[in-house]
Amino acid sequence: MKSSHFIVSLFALLILCDSASAQMEPLGGQPPAGASVSKVDLDYQAKYQRAFETVLWSLPAVAIYRFRAAAFEDLGLKDNDIIAYSMPATPRLEAITANSSTPYISAFADLKKAPTVLEIPAAGADGSLYGQVVDAWQLTIADVGPSGLDKGKGGKYLFTAPGYKGVVPKGYIQVKSPSYRIAFAFRSVPAKGKSAADAYAYSKRLKMYTLAQAGSPPKQRFVDPAKDRYATLPFYDERYFKDVYDIFTYEPTQAENKIMMGMLASLGIEKGKPFQPDETTKRAMRQGAIDAWAYLQMKIDNLPQSRMYWSDRHYASLLQPDEQNTFTYDQDDKISIDLRAAMYFWCTYVPKVASSTPATAYMMAIRDKNGELLKAGKTYKVTLPEVMPVKQFWALTVYDRATNSFIYSKSERSTLSSYDLEKMKKNADGSVTLYVGPKAPEGFESNWIPTEGKRPLPAIRFYGPKDEFNNKSFKLSDFELVN
Repeated sequence: MKSSHFIVSLFALLILCDSASAQMEPLGGQPPAGASVSKVDLDYQAKYQRAFETVLWSLPAVAIYRFRAAAFEDLGLKDNDIIAYSMPATPRLEAITANSSTPYISAFADLKKAPTVLEIPAAGADGSLYGQVVDAWQLTIADVGPSGLDKGKGGKYLFTAPGYKGVVPKGYIQVKSPSYRIAFAFRSVPAKGKSAADAYAYSKRLKMYTLAQAGSPPKQRFVDPAKDRYATLPFYDERYFKDVYDIFTYEPTQAENKIMMGMLASLGIEKGKPFQPDETTKRAMRQGAIDAWAYLQMKIDNLPQSRMYWSDRHYASLLQPDEQNTFTYDQDDKISIDLRAAMYFWCTYVPKVASSTPATAYMMAIRDKNGELLKAGKTYKVTLPEVMPVKQFWALTVYDRATNSFIYSKSERSTLSSYDLEKMKKNADGSVTLYVGPKAPEGFESNWIPTEGKRPLPAIRFYGPKDEFNNKSFKLSDFELVN
């Protein structure tokens, strides 16, 4: 505090200068006469500002690291073990805007330890895979399956660390990672006429092992967390910065991040040093993370109409690319930090490029028909036509707007899809009206997704969207307030 008192005293001295002496002062070099510092504790203020900006800068990396940390801490996973869900996810998968229609598969590897092989099965009558392998910054380094590097033919991907000088055996698809730690998330897509159980069996054809084990791969270990709580959401308090420390003191420092690494040092995040923040730093970290969360909530709530998928509707695509239709946000003259942070605040595992003919499209209902933000404790409805422009199926999933993850409820219902149509009450024209809210309208229990009083974030997914969706000749009706 002594330094803070000195600064205050200095300002007091400055404002005592009379007009005559002020005329002899340099034109710059100090604040204007009468100015005062906004905070007495400038040490806290500097740490708070750096903590706030650290969250926005690092969110893509922290969001993906949380998957790894939770898997290792909660599920007992190790590198090259594979998570394979035997059923679609329930709210116990505490993840950002996950789907609960198709089973998930994921795994993690550390290339600092060894080059890693990932065997992908060929797509066909038994099933196929869709998904991405990402680096420590959550940037896609490989798409897999029919839309990936293997073109649906399957094969052996070889992931190598930065600076790898070893031999790449013939027949491998080499992927050079800019980071040591990598992760993947795939969906096992059931083939026509196949069930979720078939998709689960298909996922177990995957193999992951080190290159040194390629001559005699070990038996693959699979973990099924379908009934486990898998808590992957970032912590928006001081714990966030322990993840930052674990990531950026381990990974190689990229040139564009050196300035930020210098700022992290003031928060006690430095390579080769233990993470031992003092109480002032912890307090600044906590408030910085809380305020960054609120700032990103505001950014999503206030997405401009130009970011809506249809100009006269209130749906935004979950995927919000940069000007080059990619998700690096690395422009010619800047990196768009805010847009990047907002994107990874409500989405994980994105493709390299936003396609005009995507395999899946996600329409997020930001506002209702009247342009009002959706509110907690209210009931809303939306009507979907009998024929939706999809090659596979559609699904409505509702998330908690605070966390962008599933909502816990007694029924554990988070999704209704075209697979559930036989159980739903339909309108005379074949359309179906779906309800989102704390209580089901009488007689429409099968058409309802509970919100448990949470502020809802509905997402209508189009699996295999058709041309009329992609060219926007088809339009969804907006959600309407019921009561």
